[in-house]
Amino acid sequence: MNHLRKGRTTYILSWVCSNFVEKQFRSSNLQLQPIGPVYFAQNPRFYRTKKGLKHENYTGLSLASSGDVSKIPLATRRKAQAALLEYLHSTRNLQFMDAEHMSKNSPFFLEKILRKVHIEADIGRSIARFLRYHPINEFEPFFESLGLEPREYSPLLPRNLMFLSDDDLLLENYHVLCNYGIARNKIGKIYKVGMEIFRYDVGVLPLKLRAYEKLGLSQSFIRKVVIYLPRLFIGEVNMDFVKVLEMLKSLGIEFSWVEEHLSEHNSYNWKMMFTFLSLCSNIGCTEEQLGQLIRQHPEILFEGSGGMALSLVGFLLKFGTSMNEICSMFQQFPQIEMGNFFSNLRQVVMLLNEIEMEVKEIGKIVRSHPALLGSCTLKKASSLLTSLNVGKKRLCAHIQENPQELKKWVLGSRVEPLPNSRQEEEGSEMLKTEFLLEMGFEENSKELEKALKNLRVRGGDLQERFDCIMTAGIEREDVCKMIRLAPLILKQKKEIIKMKIDFLVNDLGYPVSYLIPFPQYLMYDMKRVKCRFLMYNWLKAQGFIEPTLALSTIVTCTDEVFATRYVNHHPGAPQVWQSLKKKNVLSKRYRSIR
Repeated sequence: MNHLRKGRTTYILSWVCSNFVEKQFRSSNLQLQPIGPVYFAQNPRFYRTKKGLKHENYTGLSLASSGDVSKIPLATRRKAQAALLEYLHSTRNLQFMDAEHMSKNSPFFLEKILRKVHIEADIGRSIARFLRYHPINEFEPFFESLGLEPREYSPLLPRNLMFLSDDDLLLENYHVLCNYGIARNKIGKIYKVGMEIFRYDVGVLPLKLRAYEKLGLSQSFIRKVVIYLPRLFIGEVNMDFVKVLEMLKSLGIEFSWVEEHLSEHNSYNWKMMFTFLSLCSNIGCTEEQLGQLIRQHPEILFEGSGGMALSLVGFLLKFGTSMNEICSMFQQFPQIEMGNFFSNLRQVVMLLNEIEMEVKEIGKIVRSHPALLGSCTLKKASSLLTSLNVGKKRLCAHIQENPQELKKWVLGSRVEPLPNSRQEEEGSEMLKTEFLLEMGFEENSKELEKALKNLRVRGGDLQERFDCIMTAGIEREDVCKMIRLAPLILKQKKEIIKMKIDFLVNDLGYPVSYLIPFPQYLMYDMKRVKCRFLMYNWLKAQGFIEPTLALSTIVTCTDEVFATRYVNHHPGAPQVWQSLKKKNVLSKRYRSIR
């Protein structure tokens, strides 16, 4: 009783003194700090006390500073942490591990306390006394110890609570995450993004974790997912996430690979990722090709959740690129980030537009060289025109004939001026003459002169077209013979030569050797050839024509002669013939070479 009476007397005296101080300094500028219903003056000195803590590394610290406790003397820091631990554990009855982590990992809050406390001889006792009469908002050191800064957790502080023990669901779900192996300083990010997770009733969160384990995910994978993608644990199991994992597994990609490539710096839209994977399957990529592509270039899928890749596909489709060509481009995709690849591709298109290249020609270059265009970060059009010393028209022509030249004009490279037109023409004529002499033309002969006159192509392109014919399965000597017989077959681009040979062999069923005596076939329009053979096959089926006509006989004569010799012998054939001539008989893959 004496002890209680003494404590009560001390409290009353303190209250009287505080009221006296308040009356004496009511008109002054002194700041009064509330302690419950009692006020103490911040600065008045009626008697001498021991000096407060002063240290050159500590004096003047502000809460707006870095919050680095290394600026506080080590001894002071340890005693302050110990006092805070004692208060949280012994006074507030928080679990020891929670209290210890909060006391050691809340530097901003610790600094805030130290600035308020009047330090006497024993720092720990001074802080303990302060905390005894100044209850703290325990959510502040709690959220800070979870890895959040004051500016981040201030909006998250509950308005009507000060003590952690009053929010039992928060602590329950916090302990579930800790026990699952998630680092405490990562939980702040989870709370910031997925606050609903910490409102689950007891037992709900463990069930959600186990639901993802049943999908075959390891605990380490799930820990990453909880930290990086906490919204996946709000509501039901995310089915788009499950679909992506299942599709990747069908491509031969293990979950451990996915775990390795998850990053906290990216956000993931699983629905978009699934859309991209489905699109790749639909455009003709096999599971093996798609799996290899994703493993070699994970950024295609994970950068922007495949959204950048989908934008790229849409961009290419606008220029008429086929799905097969897009699939082929992805298979040849260079070692470059998807964002940079798409940016480069768009910059090249803008450059071609600036030099006034026709849209049709831009489309051809985009369709035939997408990997090249996406790999080059080119100089600006004005810089190129100046460095190359050419006009827009000549630059357009040069790029159309030599798309590979774009690789020489990247940022940081030295660009040499193009040779003037006369020098270029002379060099081309020299190459052309040398090539034809190798083919067996006699020097200074009329045949050579005629071939040079009619063969209006760049000398540097002839060898490439020659090689294209050889690749079809014809010996070098026979190709030379074909060129001596019909040099103008080399006027066509290698893509057209390749397609015409493919049509002859795979559609018409002729062996490639038929080209040796009749190379002129490569000079004829594909629609003309197709019309003739459709009509020829119809007449053969009716029994009104010889079934062994030569390729040259069917193709070389004029339409009038063909009709007179073959079509008009059957009463219904003229109508079929006129219908074929009017109809677009070419299949889609051959229309581009007309």
